[in-house]
Amino acid sequence: RAMAAGGRGWFRALALGVSFLKCLLIPAYYSTDFEVHRNWLAITHNLPLSQWYYEATSEWTLDYPPFFAWFEYVLSHIAKYFDPQMLVVENLNYASRATIFFQRLSVIFTDTLFIYAVHECCRCVNGKRAAKDILEKPSFILAVLLLWNFGLLIVDHIHFQYNGFLFGLMLLSVARLCQKRYLEGALLFAVLLHFKHIYMYVAPAYGIYLLRSYCFTANNADGSLKWRSFSFLHVTLLGLIVCLVSALSLGPFLVLGQLPQVISRLFPFKRGLCHAYWAPNFWALYNAMDKALTILGLKCNFLDGTKIPKASMTGGLVQEFQHTVLPSVTPLATLICTFIAILPSVFCLWFKPQGPRGFLQCLVLCALSSFMFGWHVHEKAILLAILPLSLLSIQRAKDAGIYLILATTGHFSLFPLLFTPPELPIKILLMLLFTVYSFSSLKSLFRKEKPLLNWLETIYLIQLVPLEIFCEIIFPLTPWKSHFPFVPLLLTSVYCALGITYAWLKLYISVLTERISVRHKAE
Repeated sequence: RAMAAGGRGWFRALALGVSFLKCLLIPAYYSTDFEVHRNWLAITHNLPLSQWYYEATSEWTLDYPPFFAWFEYVLSHIAKYFDPQMLVVENLNYASRATIFFQRLSVIFTDTLFIYAVHECCRCVNGKRAAKDILEKPSFILAVLLLWNFGLLIVDHIHFQYNGFLFGLMLLSVARLCQKRYLEGALLFAVLLHFKHIYMYVAPAYGIYLLRSYCFTANNADGSLKWRSFSFLHVTLLGLIVCLVSALSLGPFLVLGQLPQVISRLFPFKRGLCHAYWAPNFWALYNAMDKALTILGLKCNFLDGTKIPKASMTGGLVQEFQHTVLPSVTPLATLICTFIAILPSVFCLWFKPQGPRGFLQCLVLCALSSFMFGWHVHEKAILLAILPLSLLSIQRAKDAGIYLILATTGHFSLFPLLFTPPELPIKILLMLLFTVYSFSSLKSLFRKEKPLLNWLETIYLIQLVPLEIFCEIIFPLTPWKSHFPFVPLLLTSVYCALGITYAWLKLYISVLTERISVRHKAE
């Protein structure tokens, strides 16, 4: 509706513009993930299905669900026309010009699904805040926040991954649920889980929302559930979708007796609590506190320096982090913490239903809670909360303020992914452009309401500028660089963890204290 009101020309222009920018980034730096996906192309192209999850010539073994493996298989049959050598399993770290061009182009092309999903999300935007100027329309602002998202641009089109395609599936499923096309939304999300299992983080939001809104078809006048409205047919249909998709994905490996091997690849708990550098979450603060207590203990002679593991003090942000003072954290502990953190949002979705907006709130809180307390969380997982929060940011000023804090802090925390000098001006410029637009557009959208950020929040975000100057310019010139090379990563992770934790708590308080409108009670 909102799209039709202003014509679709502007959306095409935004999509073509960002696609052109992606093409310009083809020669940019790429990470080891580039080799990861090249290796997966080679594995799926040359080896039989029975060897996909056993092949270990490269350290970058296949550890995504089967649908993504089949996705790589399809791509490999196009890749052979660009450079057949990229499909040789033994050609480790192979990166010819044709290989780079093909893999970059494959990400750009599969982003078509993301563009379509954003278009469908924009169609769900109501017209209550209709504006004469197209630049102030909520649907236009949402399209820019999603299509031109800074984090997605640098992670997919510089660092190298296929997140746009996967987020396209997620946003399309969200759009279908908002349009009350529940079975389509459930099918898309079930398929998504078998492309990348990280989306299990938000599965509780989908499960409860579908149960509350689709399996139970009516509420009482006071908003409570009308138990007699339960539909066994609807539950059966949802169950069939989940079972059929799972059978299609995992069935062949079940027949081969390889399901335990697949599961062990998907959930490698031996990797340690934190990723290569700490994601800015609760465990980053926990690790930093352990380091601070260790230093204090050594100075006060409470600790014996000879008994402290070297990696704890000098290794920096290593994968296997050993705690010295605080208790070491197990996978079970992180699972319990994540479950407890998610529980209130799920209860709110069940007992305080607010339609699609309540579902989006729960989805974002599930994503953020899992990011905050999950095991071996990747810093890129913050996008799982930022992108759906974009849909909420154009609806209420309070959500817009939370979005600005989370997006700015979360995107800044991705800076260490691009550590090569040529990419420094690119990431700073793109970050500045996106951040300035986010602030100016949302401020204009809610100009009749109180400021989106208070003075303390503003000061916190402004301090990101001197932090970046110190990490990129001042610190490399100091003698500390050779002795403590991990300091910039430590400062970035810990400082950003404070902002993300604050945004998580603020959103939670907003959801828990929000009153249910009469309309939503009736629904």
